[in-house]
Amino acid sequence: MQEIIEQVLDYLKGIWIKRRYLMISTWIICPIGWLFIAQLDDVYESEAIVFADTQSILGPLLKGITVETNTEAQIQLMVKTLLSRSNLERITRMTDFDVRVKNDKEYELLIDSLKEDIIIKKTGGKRQNIFKISFEDKDPEMARDVVQAVLTVFIETTIGENRNDSDSAQKFLTTQINEYESRLLAAENRLTDFKQKYNDVLPNQYGGYYQKLTVAKEQLKGIELGLLETQTQLKSAKAQLPDKNTEKSQAPDSIKNNNSIETTYDERITELETSLDSLLVRYTEKHPDIIEIKNRLAHLKKQRSDEIDKYLETSTDENANYSLSQSPVTQGILMQINQLENQVASFTVRAENYRKEVADLESKIHILPEIEAELVALNRGYNITKEKYEELLTRRETAQLAKQADDSNSKIKFNVIEPPRAPAEPTGPKRILLTIVMLFLGLGAGTALSLLVSQINPVVTSGSQVSRLTGIPIFGVVSASEHLGLQKWHKKKTLIFIISNILLLILLAAFLAYALYPEAIKAPLRRIF
Repeated sequence: MQEIIEQVLDYLKGIWIKRRYLMISTWIICPIGWLFIAQLDDVYESEAIVFADTQSILGPLLKGITVETNTEAQIQLMVKTLLSRSNLERITRMTDFDVRVKNDKEYELLIDSLKEDIIIKKTGGKRQNIFKISFEDKDPEMARDVVQAVLTVFIETTIGENRNDSDSAQKFLTTQINEYESRLLAAENRLTDFKQKYNDVLPNQYGGYYQKLTVAKEQLKGIELGLLETQTQLKSAKAQLPDKNTEKSQAPDSIKNNNSIETTYDERITELETSLDSLLVRYTEKHPDIIEIKNRLAHLKKQRSDEIDKYLETSTDENANYSLSQSPVTQGILMQINQLENQVASFTVRAENYRKEVADLESKIHILPEIEAELVALNRGYNITKEKYEELLTRRETAQLAKQADDSNSKIKFNVIEPPRAPAEPTGPKRILLTIVMLFLGLGAGTALSLLVSQINPVVTSGSQVSRLTGIPIFGVVSASEHLGLQKWHKKKTLIFIISNILLLILLAAFLAYALYPEAIKAPLRRIF
C-alpha cells in the first residue's frame, strides 16, 4: 500500500514539474471553447399539452358485439409514427419551414433535424393519455408554429386513421373471403377426386382397407373350404355309381319334363332374390352390393339351367342305350353328381373372383401409408380453410357493425390543455453548464498531457524513486545550494502558473457573466463597435 501511495505521489510530482503543459493546454482549449459557446445562438422552446380521451359511452354498450379496438395502443402507435417522413414533410409545408432550404441536401438535413428536435412524451402517469409536444428553434414564432402543426397533424391523423383502418379492414376481409372461398372450392375438388381415385382402399360405411382385406380373405377361405367339401362329396357320389352290367331298366317319361326337376340352386336363388328386393328399397341399381347380387343370380341361374340340360341329356342317352342309370337309384346318384359338379364350378368361379380381389388389395398395401397420409393432409387443409373462411365471414359482419358504431361516435376525443405559445425568453443553450464543462475538459486534457510528458521524459523527484529505478539503496539526500539559482527558478515558474490560472479564472468569470446577462453585455459592445 505504501508503494502505491509513493508511486501516486511520484506521478503528481511529475505532473507538477511538467505543469507548463497544463497551463498551455488550458489556455488553448478553454478560451476557444468559451468563445464558441458564447457565439451559440439563443434557442426558444415552445410546448403544448393535449389530453386524449378514450372513454366512449358506446363502449360498454357494444362490448362483445363489435370489434374492441385497443385505443390506448392505437394512440401509442400514432405517437411513434407521428414523426414519419410524410408527416414531417407536411409539417414543413404547414409552417413554411422549407423556405429556409435551398437544395435537396439541405432539405434532407432539415427533415432529419425536425425528427430529432420535435419531442413528444407522455406525462401524467401510465393511465392518463396526456402528451407534451415541444420544439426548439432560433425563432420563437417558428417554434410555436411547428408545435401547432405537430398538434394538428397528431389529432387529424389519429381521427382519420380510425376511419381508414375501418375501410381497410372491410376491403381486406372481403378480399380474404373471396380468396378463401376459391381455396375452399379447390380443396373440395381435390378431396373428391382423391376419394374417387382410391375408393376401394379408403374407409367407407363398409370399413377401411384392412377390414376389407380381412373380409375378402375370410370369404375366400370359406369358399375354398366349401369347394374342398363339395369336391369330396362329388368323389364319394361317383364312387356310389353301380356297374353297367348290374342293372338295366327304363327311365320314366316324367324325367323329360325339366319343370319337375329340383336342383341344388333353387334355395340359393330364392335367398338372393329376397336380398335383392330388400336392397333395392334402400339403394339404387348402381350400388356395388346390388350389382354383385345380380351377377351371382345370373351365374346361379345359368348353372341351374346347365344342370337340368345335362341331366336330361344324360337321361336320354342312357334310355337310348339301355344304360344302367335308368334305375331310380342311379338317376338319383347321377342327379346328385350333376349338382355337386355344378357346385364345384360355382365355388371355383367365386374363389377365383375373391383371389383377384385379395391380390388387388394386397398389391396396394405398400402405397397405403402414402394414401392415408395424403388423405389426412387433404382433410386437414380442407378443415383449416373451412374454419378460416367461416371465421372471416363472422369477422366481416362484426367489422361492419363496428364501423357503423364508429361513424356515430368517435372513440377518441382530444382536448388541448395548454396551446403552444411563442416564448419570450430563450431556453438555451445552457452556457453556464457548457462553460464549466469546457473548463474541466481543458484541465483534464492538460493534466493528461503533463502526465504523458513526465512519463516520456521522466524526472527523478525522490530518493525512493531512484532506489526503485536502480535497485541501489539510498542512505541520504543532498539538497541543491541557493547560489545555483534552482529555487528561484522554481518559484518563478510557480508564480507564472498561479498568475496564469488567476487570469484564466477572470476570463471564466467574464464568460459566466455573459452567460447570465447576455443582453446587458451585448448592449455596450454594440455601441462600441
